[in-house]
Amino acid sequence: MSDKAPKILLVEDDVGLQKQIKWSLDEYEVLATGDRESALTQLRRFEPAVVLLDLGLPPDPDGATEGLATLQQILQLCPATKIIVVTGNQDRTNAIKAIGLGAFDFYHKPFEEQILKLVIDRAFRVYGLEQENRALCARNRSEPLQGLITNDPEMLKVCRTIEKVAPSDASILLLGESGTGKEVLARGLHDLSNRAKERFVAINCAAIPENLLESELFGYEKGAFTGAAKQTIGKIEYANKGTLFLDEIGDLPMPLQAKLLRFLQERVIERLGGRGEIPVDVRVVAATHQNLAELIKTSRFREDLFYRLSEISVRIPPLRERQGDRSLLAHAFLDRFVQTQGRALRGFTADAIQAIESHPWPGNVREMENTIKRAVIMSDGPQVNQADLGMAPVADAENEPLNLRQVREEAERRAVVKALARCNNNVAHAAEMLGVSRPTLYDLMGRFGLK
Repeated sequence: MSDKAPKILLVEDDVGLQKQIKWSLDEYEVLATGDRESALTQLRRFEPAVVLLDLGLPPDPDGATEGLATLQQILQLCPATKIIVVTGNQDRTNAIKAIGLGAFDFYHKPFEEQILKLVIDRAFRVYGLEQENRALCARNRSEPLQGLITNDPEMLKVCRTIEKVAPSDASILLLGESGTGKEVLARGLHDLSNRAKERFVAINCAAIPENLLESELFGYEKGAFTGAAKQTIGKIEYANKGTLFLDEIGDLPMPLQAKLLRFLQERVIERLGGRGEIPVDVRVVAATHQNLAELIKTSRFREDLFYRLSEISVRIPPLRERQGDRSLLAHAFLDRFVQTQGRALRGFTADAIQAIESHPWPGNVREMENTIKRAVIMSDGPQVNQADLGMAPVADAENEPLNLRQVREEAERRAVVKALARCNNNVAHAAEMLGVSRPTLYDLMGRFGLK
């Protein structure tokens, strides 16, 4: 058998059936074993893409406990492996249980050669497509806006804005709640700019005590204060030729706001204890979750600094406003943590998806990431359920319909109610507003029970 022939692991305790299957699958390299331990040994050594697994293995050849346990252990070791289970003709219950635990497909004894080959061929094709998809995802991780996943029209507009302004040297102000992805977009700005080969330097203005923040930003000379044993350059100077990301700029103390404003105007800095001006060429990107307009009104943020920082302002919508992104991100995080945590989980249950889509996510993407990671670690079943997420059950009344007919009828009902209300129940005027005839409107009113 050629080393390039696709490998199949056959776990079957019947030696006669082993030989029959190996003879039928002569285009594959079939690795035959008869029990769980030897199967796991072969799996670790060769990592075959497809496994044919008989559920009736010793010491329970007449049952399925050993086979189902082997199935779970194989998926824990190699979650991407496609497992095709072998069952008896009357053993539909265990076949369905195996599919629920993550098996790819099943077939009955006695097997038909052509059908088995079709099932195996499909398993290899699905495995290959999944491998190709993972390779593409890995390649895309090095591209700009890495880590940003969205299908929401407003968020896609934000991405287009980032792409447009990145090549310029304009100062950018990113506005959004905590956890919406401000630093991801700031790194995207840097990666798409002409400064991509230089440093991206980030500093959180809220995380550093006020008495240390000035020296952290501007640096200091030897002997500038007690403990200043050597000359140290600050973050601004360190980011020369690159990008400086000032996170939580709304927490910058007023004295430092004046000093930062001078730097933005003159593009020179002075280290603490220094006398000479140092020119710095840096692109500034700032971000905050606070309402800077309110801070300006209460004299907690300089208006002139605001205008210097916000040559271009970009508002990042919170997760609760992004259409479809909650489920999309949840699946992306699940795929990531299933790999990193070595779990064999296959998606979410229906109640979990309902909980994810109904939750307001005040912590946005960061909160969701932590929630999904915890759920992957804590889950005991083949799928993540609502209890694993730690969320309360969602009442059916809160779930929006996905059936297109129901969605259309609900939208029509709301439009009719709104038009009648605006026209003070004048059917002729309401029909004109809706662009339909009066008989059509009467039909709609009758359908929706509106008098």
